[in-house]
Amino acid sequence: MRDDQVQVDFYQRMRASIRAWLERKGKGFKYADYLLAAPDLFHLLCRLAVDPEVPAAQKAKLAAPIIYFIAPLDLIPEALLGPYGYVDDLVAAALVLNGLVNEIDPQIIKRHWAGSQDILTLIQEILKVANELVGKGLLGRIKGAFGSR
Repeated sequence: MRDDQVQVDFYQRMRASIRAWLERKGKGFKYADYLLAAPDLFHLLCRLAVDPEVPAAQKAKLAAPIIYFIAPLDLIPEALLGPYGYVDDLVAAALVLNGLVNEIDPQIIKRHWAGSQDILTLIQEILKVANELVGKGLLGRIKGAFGSR
């Protein structure tokens, strides 16, 4: 199977899993919009990683959250908590993308964004609620792992 097919399959499985989980939770789940953005953030990270306009040093930083999304074991494992387990992946992606915004032209990021909301605003919103999403202790570990203090 080609790498791009693996990426698409993972993206589709993640999207379907999150939607089904949110339907079971019912309307009004506080972080639904953030969870629904997870597949689009994964897609964005992958697209930026292959964009020739993104410098190699920045591409290297993108590899960590891509692998983290795919890894079966992480700080908040999806295997135990279902799609809610993507909240740490969201925070990791937002941290790396926030750093990337300061290193490359933000239009490159916007060009690859497939989500419906403004990506720069979404990154800031996720970072604002990160402490609520994962807790202060885990937030510190995620920041340490993804190079943001």
